[in-house]
Amino acid sequence: MKELDFTLEMNAEGVGNVVEDGLFTLVDAELRRLAEGHRDLTGAAATLREQAKGTDGTILFEATVVAYVRPANVAASAKAESPQVAMSEALAGVVRQIRAQRDKLQKSWERPGNDPVTQEMLEIAAAE
Repeated sequence: MKELDFTLEMNAEGVGNVVEDGLFTLVDAELRRLAEGHRDLTGAAATLREQAKGTDGTILFEATVVAYVRPANVAASAKAESPQVAMSEALAGVVRQIRAQRDKLQKSWERPGNDPVTQEMLEIAAAE
């Protein structure tokens, strides 16, 4: 995949630039690896924000990853106390959905209306 064929937007609140850069690199590398050899993935957006602060000082982060995929975009969210864990879990959810969508699209014989009886009826109707 060429450099300009893929767009990734990243927005991280509540973390420093070093953590944000690391998360960007993680998401970019995983999605580019997933896009290799395919033309369905055109871009993505990732967001990380502080969801809540506990009384004991713990911070809960929420990560959301949206992948712009043809024919239907996919998204996943995850919450964790670590920004890296939250982003990794959200990213894993998106990867799982994209792979499932690709598997489903490859099985064209399982689409509605593609069974032998329907196909024969369509051929008969077209012949008349």
